[in-house]
Amino acid sequence: MSTILDTIGNSPLIRLNRLVESADSEIYLKMERTNPGGSIKDRPALYIIEEAERRGWLRPGGTLIESSSGNFGISLAMIGAAKGYRVIVLVDPKTTPVNLAMMKAYGAEVIVVTEQDDSGSYHKTRIALANKLHREIPGSFRPDQCFNPWNGEAHYVQTAKELMDQSGHGIDALIVTVSTGGQIGGLSRYIKEYAPHVKVIAVDAVGSTIFGGKAHAYLLPGMGLSWTPTNVDDLRRIDEIYKVPDEDAFLMCRVLAKHEGILGGGSTGAGMVAAWKLAQLMGRGKRIVCVASDNGERYLPTIYNDDWLQERGILTDIGLQEMKVRVRELPPYSRNPAETANYKPELAEQLDSPSRLISRELFRHG
Repeated sequence: MSTILDTIGNSPLIRLNRLVESADSEIYLKMERTNPGGSIKDRPALYIIEEAERRGWLRPGGTLIESSSGNFGISLAMIGAAKGYRVIVLVDPKTTPVNLAMMKAYGAEVIVVTEQDDSGSYHKTRIALANKLHREIPGSFRPDQCFNPWNGEAHYVQTAKELMDQSGHGIDALIVTVSTGGQIGGLSRYIKEYAPHVKVIAVDAVGSTIFGGKAHAYLLPGMGLSWTPTNVDDLRRIDEIYKVPDEDAFLMCRVLAKHEGILGGGSTGAGMVAAWKLAQLMGRGKRIVCVASDNGERYLPTIYNDDWLQERGILTDIGLQEMKVRVRELPPYSRNPAETANYKPELAEQLDSPSRLISRELFRHG
């Protein structure tokens, strides 16, 4: 391979063996930690950058500017190092020390945004500052993962096809956690076009309002927004939604590590809560795939740290059967996702998103 970037993609499907019982459906994890940056975000980051290069919007010596809670920023920092771009990442206080260290190790300049937005999170203030810097720095490009349609396109043309080829189209349900909407948007579009029998399950954090509801603070990293992102362009492609509490997701991470030898991040834990519940409901003879978005090693100081969890009043350990019952009792948030839309089309204008220009370009020229 000519560069480290050639190793992005082709992540394995791993069957779980010790959590599921004979009466349960099979569960497979799509292990995105095998990407060189350690997460699924390598895929859209590279796709967006190469599209910008192809169209002449990003040139040698340019600057990448992005708002990210961690994984997408790490991916951009790695790709920027491999391609010779300056990288500036806008993060917030929820970003873990490990993620900050990884971005800086790749040479990225990191700015911590401490001003909260009107929802109590930092997404809008991070994005607004990233857009301001983009206007001020000549030769810069904003990947703009929250609004850029290429985010979902990357998963439609690459991740989804890869998954279905690996499984021989032999899956019955797909579990995807939601943040900027690229994964669920691209995957659900492909699934409903080529394998409409597959149930698509979206998983969000309790406190996020991607699918409406009451907003409040939550600890799950890399999940949630205060609006439905435009990459989730058709909620009718989603069959069910689950909202998973922080504690359930973190306990599931620890169960997965201790009983399957798989160290996943918080979103993997959240997705696995829904996957394990579905495995009990659907029963033997069915196959469920859960997208495991990143590597748990970057959460050792938090999710896998007893002191950190205890300081926040969160359980640190639970028995396997007790966890299975807990998972089974989690109710679906919605079985009619189209009614949960929380789109805010005015945000792109308010935040001066540069992806408005990308959308117009795609509309004109394809």
